[in-house]
Amino acid sequence: MGNKYNIIFIGTPDFSVPTLQALIADERFSVSVVITAPDAKVGRKQIITPPPVKVEAQKHELQILQPTNITDIADEIKKIQPDVIITIAYGQILPETILNIPKHGCLNLHASLLPKYRGASPIQTAIANGDEETGVTLMQMDKGMDTGDIIAQEKIKINKLDTGESLHDKLSQLSAEVATKHIVDYLVGNLEPKVQDEKQVSVAPKLTRDSGKIDWNKSAEEIERLIRAYYPWPGTHMAWNNKILKIISISNIVKTNTHEPGTIFLYDDQLAVQCKQDALIIKELQLEGKNKMTSQEFLAGHKEIIKNTLK
Repeated sequence: MGNKYNIIFIGTPDFSVPTLQALIADERFSVSVVITAPDAKVGRKQIITPPPVKVEAQKHELQILQPTNITDIADEIKKIQPDVIITIAYGQILPETILNIPKHGCLNLHASLLPKYRGASPIQTAIANGDEETGVTLMQMDKGMDTGDIIAQEKIKINKLDTGESLHDKLSQLSAEVATKHIVDYLVGNLEPKVQDEKQVSVAPKLTRDSGKIDWNKSAEEIERLIRAYYPWPGTHMAWNNKILKIISISNIVKTNTHEPGTIFLYDDQLAVQCKQDALIIKELQLEGKNKMTSQEFLAGHKEIIKNTLK
């Protein structure tokens, strides 16, 4: 084909990698530079580790820039003269000095059906709220957070077993499909961006470890969704014996309301926790400093956790 679109790709985590791979493989694009976060300390041993996008870019011998603040490389971006900048899960809001550089502006891929769930945790929030569907939005970038005009959207169903991890992976792949399906149509003028309806805006806030602290005064259904939504991070947990006890997964919700919320008990010989409405049957859990285990394995060494036993 003729001239390729000269693009700068900006992204950081695993979520961004399939889109980078798709753009590299698409003969309509030429990825001139990849911008990502600096290498960072990861894990308990705090090992300096490159972000996944950098690792992928290195495989293709692409030029990589890793500014602490993207504003610091505005002049370098100008020299590249990109036709378009494409971002996905970068972690910084681009300033106007950079937004105005590309011929066709800056585009962002966001893991929700905007204007629903602007912000940092759209995947987890969709599961936690019990939504039946979510998707990916391709949008023009402006100086706000996920506030730009919508170019295209693609939807997927959220199934009853989806976790934050499984839905992350599905939306990561969908983002790549949206990029290759719609970006060129936008660049040639076949797609007309639409302004977001501010009346429909909702926000998905940044999560912290404390976000996963379980409030047993919620219903079992609500807590079950949180357990799935916050797996693997930040995880859902409670305090027990001055340690953090993570709830990894549950096997069932049972219609019983015979204990105070938060009470741990046996239900048909299974480990259960009473919620405000109904109870959760725990499948897997993890005590601070220990490996993940089944509820049966946990009970074998911690029978003292049981406060009441149902016959």
